[in-house]
Amino acid sequence: MAVIAALLGARGKNTESVESIEARVKRERVEAPPTAELLRLAKVTRSTVGGFTVLRVVPTAAVASTWPHASTSPHASGAPQDLHLIYLHGGAYTSPIINPHWGLIADLVRRTGASVTVPLYGLAPEHTYLDAYDLIDSVYAGITAEQVWLVGDSAGGALAVGEAMRIRDSGARAPDGLVLFSPWVDATMSNSEIARLLPRDPMLGPVGLTVAGGWWAGDDDPRNPLVSPLYGNLAGLPPMHIYQGGRDILAADAKLFAQKVNAVGGEADLQFYPGAIHVWVGLPWLPESRRALSDVAAVITGMPRGARNR
Repeated sequence: MAVIAALLGARGKNTESVESIEARVKRERVEAPPTAELLRLAKVTRSTVGGFTVLRVVPTAAVASTWPHASTSPHASGAPQDLHLIYLHGGAYTSPIINPHWGLIADLVRRTGASVTVPLYGLAPEHTYLDAYDLIDSVYAGITAEQVWLVGDSAGGALAVGEAMRIRDSGARAPDGLVLFSPWVDATMSNSEIARLLPRDPMLGPVGLTVAGGWWAGDDDPRNPLVSPLYGNLAGLPPMHIYQGGRDILAADAKLFAQKVNAVGGEADLQFYPGAIHVWVGLPWLPESRRALSDVAAVITGMPRGARNR
């Protein structure tokens, strides 16, 4: 992890300034296709919902046959449709899905046997949070699995929490839980602890993120809970499992967010990795990633934590 942090630090931060986030928008607009690893594990199909691409990932029979362990797994029939994840990718709302996201999705499929739906929401500054939630609402409403989990990294983590809020407020069936990898829960980047964390973070800078958060909010206040869930009503939400690294300027808000959820009677289980970088689980070959993803698989499948470490 220290070597990876050093290599990333040498590359510079593409959210360090207004200029860097603007350059990122011009440079990073083409989505990465599903990786060969994922295509070995699952069938991937595309559809269009409201003008946006949605990919559905269904494990092959060989992968599905390894699940479930009927004595411990809630999705006891073993059919892929019994357990479904909606994966919301990160990228400061300005970047499309990239190879590490697909690698992470592949790892989740292998470890859980779940089907996964991946909505490719419109990116800022051309699109705002309103467009994204319209898409995610439609995707969520179309899933009839026995278990549905919202999973997101970074900006996608905020989308997962925001969608859970919308579902709660609508009275629809709640997801069974949320898994959040290094969630970006405050787009204003106003936590005073960020300055202390900044020298340790090899990836993120608050100035560019603040600009991106403003784009995403559009004409609304970036403190809108659907942009910055930290400011929302956090009561009555599904259980949340948060995986956060210490070499990440988002760590301060992730900790505060978990405290706020627990303070209103919710369940926010924060797994903190002091030496880990932002969304380190996107590098599944790291020992810290294997440990975290093993725990995620146990949480999602209902197995004892640590029981399926592979």
